[in-house]
Amino acid sequence: MILPERIFQLTDDNFQDLCLEIFQFQARNCWLYSTFLDRLGVNPVKVKEVDSIPFLPIEFFKSHQIVSKQGAPDIIFSSSGTTGTQQSQHFVMDLSLYESSFNKAFELFYGAPEEWVILALLPSYQERDGSSLVYMVDHLIERSQNSESNSNSGYFLYDHDHLYQTLQHLKQRKQKTLLIGVTYALLDFTEKFSIREFPELVVMETGGMKGRRKEMIREEVHKLLSAAFDLEKIHSEYGMTELLSQSYSGGDGLFSCPPWMKIKIRDTNDPLTLIGQGKTGGINVIDLANLYSCSFIATQDLGRIHKTGQFEVLGRFDHSDIRGCNLLVD
Repeated sequence: MILPERIFQLTDDNFQDLCLEIFQFQARNCWLYSTFLDRLGVNPVKVKEVDSIPFLPIEFFKSHQIVSKQGAPDIIFSSSGTTGTQQSQHFVMDLSLYESSFNKAFELFYGAPEEWVILALLPSYQERDGSSLVYMVDHLIERSQNSESNSNSGYFLYDHDHLYQTLQHLKQRKQKTLLIGVTYALLDFTEKFSIREFPELVVMETGGMKGRRKEMIREEVHKLLSAAFDLEKIHSEYGMTELLSQSYSGGDGLFSCPPWMKIKIRDTNDPLTLIGQGKTGGINVIDLANLYSCSFIATQDLGRIHKTGQFEVLGRFDHSDIRGCNLLVD
């Protein structure tokens, strides 16, 4: 079985072997990662444990083309960013890896998209080019529309009246429905509308106010959304431009990863040191679907891993540049 196919056939028993194989592949083929390892004084051949793999600071996606394969990319995803800031860019060399990743992860946590009506409230993502989230939702909606009963799937942008009418219609049909939305847009919707007695509804927030509303802690956001949609739990999606995999939370902000994605927590004062369960630190992500860029990313998010193996996102670093970026500055 070729390497890309093996990523999505993983079990816990063979994760380490494949992870180390991909590390060696990227250490040889990704110039930036290879240079980063060299500046750290790390000899890839001597790395024999997953916990010994260095994680590349995510900031490098703003300044470098991070690829582990020659040729032209299938697509370039870019982050939203704010005015005056540099966008991250992910040069995706094999789009089928992303499609396999998001399809298999959705099926793992929610079942076949064909079973759902999928409604999207993602205005800030739709209003720009290069959003990996919109690419994913486009394809999930397309799959959901393969069923005649799911013809209501689609985007609503700012048409909250139409969204409310659609939700009421689906409630009458007792149709399994997923409403995925950027946090501020869901809150905007709830200022005018509320939904009652629709247990087949799942509301999933993708995080972020995008400068549209005052920042709020997750517990406060979920309390408001739970009350407005008459739901006990609000779901969440954790993903980013620089990754090709997503984690999902079924409530309480506790995220689970698909088998080809793992979370490690690093010491905030020593970015090369990992810390144990229950301790707060920087979130490092292993995303094996990032085969042709870099699978080992040190994010700007703070979090901790729970005893269940799930992880929680607690906030972001105060500073804009993660320690380690200056390793490539001469």
